Amino acid sequence: MAAHPPQTSDSPLASAPVVAEVVRNGFVESVHHGVVALTGPDGSPELALGPVDAPILPRSSLKPLQAVAMLRAGAVLEGELLALACASHSGEERHLEGARRILASVGLDESALRNTPELPFDEDERRRWVREGSPATSLAQNCSGKHSGMLAACVAAGWDTGSYLDPEHPLQRLVVEVVEELTGEPVAVSTVDGCGAPALGVSSTGLARAFGRIAAADASTEEGRVAEAIRRHPEFLGGTGRDVTELIAAVPGLIAKDGAESVYAVGLADGRGLSVKITDGGERARVVVATAALRRAGAHELGPEAADVMDALDARAVVRGHGERVGAVRAVLPEAR
Repeated sequence: MAAHPPQTSDSPLASAPVVAEVVRNGFVESVHHGVVALTGPDGSPELALGPVDAPILPRSSLKPLQAVAMLRAGAVLEGELLALACASHSGEERHLEGARRILASVGLDESALRNTPELPFDEDERRRWVREGSPATSLAQNCSGKHSGMLAACVAAGWDTGSYLDPEHPLQRLVVEVVEELTGEPVAVSTVDGCGAPALGVSSTGLARAFGRIAAADASTEEGRVAEAIRRHPEFLGGTGRDVTELIAAVPGLIAKDGAESVYAVGLADGRGLSVKITDGGERARVVVATAALRRAGAHELGPEAADVMDALDARAVVRGHGERVGAVRAVLPEAR
């Protein structure tokens, strides 16, 4: 039987460097490769680890940009409900009630949602739903705030609500325009996200640049309104015990959004932006790499709680043996090119 040649990936992400190690009793058991991009206040690269110009799918990290498009379409969203429109929420009752409020404000209810039905993201809530025999619903799915906001935007603009997920829908075309404006580059790919909405691909540098621009935007702009809502209501962006919620609450001026397949995006009030992509899609290294990059950027010095919360988030990345802590996941950011 003829031997088959080894298969190699032609994705640029295959060249990403090691950015984290999984250490068990001093032994490096596994490694994670990743891409890290930090941009300056003017949007130019300040830190580039790996193929930062290659397209990635930011997944839910793109939601603050989608929320900017909702506001530009005329959606009336403020405060916690605007934060919820940016959210991958945990499915707590306040999140579900918030989505209902957005829908009701434009004369709709949850039957208008087209996102994929799911149980709540939060483990305790999910277990409770299973015990009670509650079915998966679009309202409970973590993107229901975004979808409710999209529907509110469609009603405000006079657009069809039944087809709002179609890539050719006016709202989705507006989202592409906003993404290209804030990232400073054309959308490289459009596919389907887990919730059914279009998933747009941009580079790690572009994603970081967009978050820096949103974080530094004037409060009177749509971008500034999104940033302020996230800062004031991080519990609606994520939920109880979520790392993204705790990081936003602890670091003055910071905004952040996590995304599926191990993406993390951060904006600082001075206009710097950060994006992290762990290329195997595994979640365990994402936060420790993000906090290491933020420390390199000096974010741990931005407030009295900043360093403590970053340390606490890192401490969650534990390696256990026989129920005891025997190691950790640690960031090993190489020197930037």
